[in-house]
Amino acid sequence: MMNSKQLRKIHFTKMHGAGNDYIYVNTIEYPISAPAQAAIAWSNRYKGIGSDGLVLIGTPSTPDADFSMRIFNADGSEAMMCGNASRCIGKYLFERGWTEQTEIRLQTLSGIKVLQLHVANGIVASVTVDMGEPVFDNDEQFLPSRCPGHGTFVSMGNPHYVIFTNDVDQVAEVGKVLEHHLAFPQRCNIEFASPLNTEESGQVAIRTRVWERGSGITQACGTGACATAVAAVLTGKAPRTSQIVMDGGTLTIEWRESNNHVYMTGPAAFVFDGEIAYENDY
Repeated sequence: MMNSKQLRKIHFTKMHGAGNDYIYVNTIEYPISAPAQAAIAWSNRYKGIGSDGLVLIGTPSTPDADFSMRIFNADGSEAMMCGNASRCIGKYLFERGWTEQTEIRLQTLSGIKVLQLHVANGIVASVTVDMGEPVFDNDEQFLPSRCPGHGTFVSMGNPHYVIFTNDVDQVAEVGKVLEHHLAFPQRCNIEFASPLNTEESGQVAIRTRVWERGSGITQACGTGACATAVAAVLTGKAPRTSQIVMDGGTLTIEWRESNNHVYMTGPAAFVFDGEIAYENDY
């Protein structure tokens, strides 16, 4: 009998935002029917491409958006939003010729996010993303009665629990436990943060390490940086604009008082392009 599996080549682009690396596939050209399984196989750093997950760029389901994004963690679970990935998508779409716009409306599972591209000589140097308003009460993501400690819960589409501590390196030991704590019905991203000295600019730098649900320790997390900055304002540790210093780089976060929206600014970078065999029945 002939093998029923059909193999085809999928073109992908590896990118990272502050070290948070994902595999990007433009599904307008290369549809993927089983992205969760592909994310698990391709994210493997020993037997696959290696990444924190898989990001699909596509056409939106609403005329209010220009493009869409779906993101799958390394364990195959689907995330609502990823700030670092959205910046990378902005750079990809502009520099690969899919748009000439420097403002892009990106459809995500947590709503439409507006990307402002900062372009110099045809290159996207950085991207500012309007991440929307933070949410502090979400029964589907956080049960306060089961709160595991003295952290601050902030949802930026994805749930985050921010703990201010002098020991941010406990991220591996404690993060993997708190991700599955009963207080978080959908699991949770965990941030360990410590304010650093105030910079001459008047902005506060906050050293942050991240445990992402479904991926473990990552070099950076965009929504996690936003959650950390918001939690720092709520606890009196920082003003409304701060620098979030993560393992892979630094992001500038502003929680704007005028509209209650959080704005994230940071870099995005190409790593390499390639092709990988894709099984239709993954």
